[in-house]
Amino acid sequence: MTYRVCFVCTGNICRSPMAEVVFRARVAEAGLEGLVEVDSAGTGGWHEGDGADPRTVAVLEENGYAVSHTARQFQPSWFSRLDLVVALDAGHLGALRRLAPTEQDARKVRLLRSYDPSADDDLDVPDPYYGDVDGFEECLEMVEAASSGLLAAVREDVEGNVV
Repeated sequence: MTYRVCFVCTGNICRSPMAEVVFRARVAEAGLEGLVEVDSAGTGGWHEGDGADPRTVAVLEENGYAVSHTARQFQPSWFSRLDLVVALDAGHLGALRRLAPTEQDARKVRLLRSYDPSADDDLDVPDPYYGDVDGFEECLEMVEAASSGLLAAVREDVEGNVV
């Protein structure tokens, strides 16, 4: 059975596609490609059909990641097929939990940085959209730091060690 993870940010052109690309690479490195499906979406549809922000693409490619992405908006009906919905900041977390059709679906929503043991009290990945490339590089560092813990949690779920 496939375990499905969806990363969610605001417009699905900066943070969530970055998290999707990085986590997909971690899943592949772990040999779990056939067991874990990774995608992303935005809480809003402003950029539906667009590619990732060019700065996101540049930072990912500079760090060895391959990028292929088309933005889309998260739909409440997706909860039924997803195992984990990963929010990039507290605003997304709240919005997604409000969209959840059931309490069980709301419990599927987690903050990405909650999987980073070295994260401070602020678990938000800041939106780099209105800044320069430094914000995108900082975003990548945060995403990569959380990805190992997220992979460990997903591996446990896939292997049936956690309900």
